[in-house]
Amino acid sequence: MAITVAVTGGIGAGKSTVSGFLAERGAIVVDSDRMAREVVAIGTPGLAAVAEHFGPAVIAADGSLDRAALAGIVFADPAARRVLESITHPLVRAGADAARRSAPPGSVVVNDIPLLTTAEAAGRFHLVIGVGAPESVRVGRLIGRGLGEQDARSRIAVQIDDEARRLICDVWVDNAGGRAPAERQVEELWPRLVGYAANVEHGAFAVRGGPAIVPYDPGWPATAARVMARVRAAVGDSRVDHIGSTAVPGFPAKDVIDLQLTVTDLGQADGFAGLLAAAGLPLREGFTQDTPHPVDPSDPSGADPARWGKRVHVNADPGLSVNLHLRVRDWPNWVWALRFRDWLRSDDSGRADYLAVKEDLAASHGEDSTVAGYADAKEEFLAASDARILAWARATGWTPA
Repeated sequence: MAITVAVTGGIGAGKSTVSGFLAERGAIVVDSDRMAREVVAIGTPGLAAVAEHFGPAVIAADGSLDRAALAGIVFADPAARRVLESITHPLVRAGADAARRSAPPGSVVVNDIPLLTTAEAAGRFHLVIGVGAPESVRVGRLIGRGLGEQDARSRIAVQIDDEARRLICDVWVDNAGGRAPAERQVEELWPRLVGYAANVEHGAFAVRGGPAIVPYDPGWPATAARVMARVRAAVGDSRVDHIGSTAVPGFPAKDVIDLQLTVTDLGQADGFAGLLAAAGLPLREGFTQDTPHPVDPSDPSGADPARWGKRVHVNADPGLSVNLHLRVRDWPNWVWALRFRDWLRSDDSGRADYLAVKEDLAASHGEDSTVAGYADAKEEFLAASDARILAWARATGWTPA
């Protein structure tokens, strides 16, 4: 099994340059621009569909696609551009999927994709690399390719800007300074990709260090959103929540993204195991139970350990730590995880108390690479906090919706 990596960026940013550096290091590069040309070559169903919609004006005298005529239409009309994408993108994706399936096990398959614009589309890849450069640099490059300045600026203007593009990218390569600085960034990234591919091939998870509390990272929510998109791409449109300390704005935490995937039962969770492993989130054996805590004192079944069962998947990507907890909808542990997160978001004193406990335990369990001792030691604080959390939930009318 190979991992798929998207390289994306605006026109003139240098996607092909970065893809070339990856190819030099052993990646298998699928050029989406080349594929986009091939799927509308003479005699293809793609060209027939383009001609049917846009008319004979976009077909040259020799029967090939008149790219300049088509560009004049789609760059001026967003609706027309979406129609063209609805024709070509599925064909390009099919070609890319075929290349991935034919790649040797443990390969890094790179898709050079100019128009990756949504989290949903990005979620189909194990990793997304964004390539950026200032508009002035990009315009200069495009003029060097023969475009007029106004044409270059018009083409840049119809694409999403780098601020929006960064939100769907796991890694950002700054390509403002020429080839050498960009290549250094790729050189630093390459071991991560190789390790990621090896872990996915063997169903292994990335090695982590001991627990360490770090300042709040404003990028945690966007990182969580990208991983949630990958989870949904793997298992279908399911509820996935960002939980744990990294979901609490401004709160110091371990640099680990905790997510909760809602399942109908543990049988469904087990059925998802292979899909999640292929997406870069292998099953972590042995983590099948949460410690029971009071959720609804009027429901004695809430203390039943059988209703605190779960499954846990973790990251194969050496550059990102993720815990994905699969819990059954409306089971006590599913409710508790959401309620605890929201209590931390709302209660200043609760956050302060919890942070003090976490910092103390991280210092005493710093060599615990499994983090099991750290997690177990927190249970004393959590148990002591149950009453105040329940009181907060009643007072605020909290629900897990």
